[in-house]
Amino acid sequence: MIMTRSVLAVALLSTASACSYLFGDEGMFPDETENYKKARELPPVKVPEGKDASALQEIYVIPPVREDLVLAGEFEVPRPTPLVAGAGQDVVRIQSLGDENWAVVAIAPGQLWPQLRSFLAAAGVGVGRVDAQLGIIDSNWLELEGQPMASRFRFRVEQGVQRGSSELHVLQMDQAGDVNTWPEQSDNLEQEAEMLRAVAQFIANSSDSAPVSMIADRAMSAEGKITLEESTQGYAYIRLGLPFTRAWASLAKALEDSLFEITDRDRSTGVYYVRFLGSDEDSERGWFSSLFGGDDDNPLVGRRFLVTVAAEDERAVTIRLAPPADAEQPLAKRDEQSLLALIKGNIN
Repeated sequence: MIMTRSVLAVALLSTASACSYLFGDEGMFPDETENYKKARELPPVKVPEGKDASALQEIYVIPPVREDLVLAGEFEVPRPTPLVAGAGQDVVRIQSLGDENWAVVAIAPGQLWPQLRSFLAAAGVGVGRVDAQLGIIDSNWLELEGQPMASRFRFRVEQGVQRGSSELHVLQMDQAGDVNTWPEQSDNLEQEAEMLRAVAQFIANSSDSAPVSMIADRAMSAEGKITLEESTQGYAYIRLGLPFTRAWASLAKALEDSLFEITDRDRSTGVYYVRFLGSDEDSERGWFSSLFGGDDDNPLVGRRFLVTVAAEDERAVTIRLAPPADAEQPLAKRDEQSLLALIKGNIN
């Protein structure tokens, strides 16, 4: 027994010594898990003039958080923002506006990209060109059953309006005419719609096991196309990265989902005339009114507002909310931001 204990003690000492030699601070494999605390921030590397600096960009850029604006002056605890109506939406929804169709997918572009590649492989669609930076995949020419000529398709993945969402656009081209330049609109809208439905169904069926493409995720921003900002004049507004036509249509649906009643609208001036209805007692959000003691205690219920859409450029608009000129009382800054945040969460 004494000999056994001695051998065991020697073995333990040998093991401890070996661990120190291998993994200690002076060992061959020192523990570096805490080294980040000693890291120093260094200035960006300067690249000689005329040289490409794209390889030196930040790999994991931390986007600014702009969900809430800081209220000026004395701090006052704001009312809770009503729950977003679209929080329980389907994973994939096909949207239409005029002749334009696209799929809104409730996963980030970095997840949608490999799902799209998987669909093309499963469907036996040959790929002619892939550009993960632009989010574009061009198929080879396909002989479709019952069609007089071959077709090919361009699949484009974009960041969605809301953070963590994506948009998938499909463009179709016939083999007739200029085959070197993609058209602005599909040559065959029925083929485009059929292909979009097929991809959307595949993604909906396999979204739970979606892998992530880091290249696509880096290339396509995860911030979304919508932010709540504050002007130099002090009023809050929504900046939406959509052209006016689509923004105008999206806002109408968002206002209804945010429990506003649209009493009138003037597209030529970009104005919606609305009245805030408050919580919906028939929906799961009805419990929220209890936080105010009921809608009667919420001073915003029943008030009228103007919601204005103004084009910033061809790809972006600004959305403001304000009481009408004949309103008896002004809109408090915290209430303005709360209502805009509610609308912002329902725009897609």
